[in-house]
Amino acid sequence: MSDRQSEASSTRRRFLQSSAAATAALGTFAIPGNVHADSGEMLKIGLIGSGGRGTGAAIDALHADPQAKLTAIGDVFLDRAQASLQSLQQNEEIASRVVVSEENVFSGFDAYQKVIDQVDVVLLTATPHFRPRHLAYAVEKGKHCFVEKPIAVDAPGVHSVIASCQAAKEKGLSIVSGLCWRYDLGVQETMRQILEEKAIGDIVAIESSYNAGLLWHRGDKPEWSRMEYQLRNWYYYTWLSGDHITEQAIHSLDKTAWLLGDQAPIRATALGGRQQRTDKKFGHIFDHFTVFYEYPEGKRVYFTCRQQEGCTSHVDERVLGTKGQAEVLRHRLYDSAGKPTWRYEGPKPSMYRVEHQKLFESIRQGEPINNADYMTNSTMIAIMGRMSAYSGKTLSWDECFQSDKQLGPAEYDWVDVEEPAVAIPGKAQPV
Repeated sequence: MSDRQSEASSTRRRFLQSSAAATAALGTFAIPGNVHADSGEMLKIGLIGSGGRGTGAAIDALHADPQAKLTAIGDVFLDRAQASLQSLQQNEEIASRVVVSEENVFSGFDAYQKVIDQVDVVLLTATPHFRPRHLAYAVEKGKHCFVEKPIAVDAPGVHSVIASCQAAKEKGLSIVSGLCWRYDLGVQETMRQILEEKAIGDIVAIESSYNAGLLWHRGDKPEWSRMEYQLRNWYYYTWLSGDHITEQAIHSLDKTAWLLGDQAPIRATALGGRQQRTDKKFGHIFDHFTVFYEYPEGKRVYFTCRQQEGCTSHVDERVLGTKGQAEVLRHRLYDSAGKPTWRYEGPKPSMYRVEHQKLFESIRQGEPINNADYMTNSTMIAIMGRMSAYSGKTLSWDECFQSDKQLGPAEYDWVDVEEPAVAIPGKAQPV
């Protein structure tokens, strides 16, 4: 590999090595006495972050393991935690194993600690900004984790998660990622056809898109501080969500990374902005991005994502090979003339359910899963695209990965935090 080709991954390798040494030197992560559970042992599940995705994850986890029970729920907002609990208690299929007492419904910025302290398995589905500190505490306490995407909103957060996952590996803890397409059987087989069978030859380039519509907004109330407003409408603030390229479109970027061997890109050139979602209530995130990623060996990823109403929606990866093409989510292959040559027709269980089944199987069998490599790499790829678009600059992997800028306030309190400005490409700093 040439110096230019190795540039993108050198810093990540150095960090992984130094993090492993630091973790060993600290000696603070005592290995728990029992991280393996036999088939008859009851496992206590804790839910941290009780929005729609969190509630869904709790349902999937309880379906995945008949011996598991949900025993604690935490959210920064009490009303959200209570609403999630009520929804779970009304689900006839799993209600008998939702055994959360009133004393085990926690709220506030420290709710995650109170949940983690009393369970065996933690579902980390809170606002992405808090994911690194939630995971760090869970691993410190010796808990198995389901970690929703993205795992961070900035490079320091990615570094923190890498260190936590290395500590989890030392402790024999399972860390399963919410990048759910990795657990979809149709996508897995399509990837096998492309990567192992070489059914379309060598990959030359990938066209990737996550072009979708608008999402929710939870309004405003006079009694809310600006901290509460931003947290209740967290999607529209980069320090909380990472912008939609990181929070939503990471699914697409993760598939492109998978196709290219989970390498880090060498550099990215991006553009983006706000055309539709310009009202102040939508915070400061963009509503569209286009990113050109350059990978080793001259391979390219041409990526777009948008959240705009009234536009054509399209979510998939078209893989361009030397002998044909593939559509990943449609599970189809074509020859060089465009003639269909293969399509997946096998079983399609819920990928959300499968990822939790794999998590609990790994715990029961004492064979830990650790999805650290791809979930940290894919998150950083998304952050890299955002940094390039916000700044208007072509940025290298090392420039982005070495960034020490941590997004968000220094302290968490119910005060009127600053309203971030919309990034103006060419003027904004690449952080």
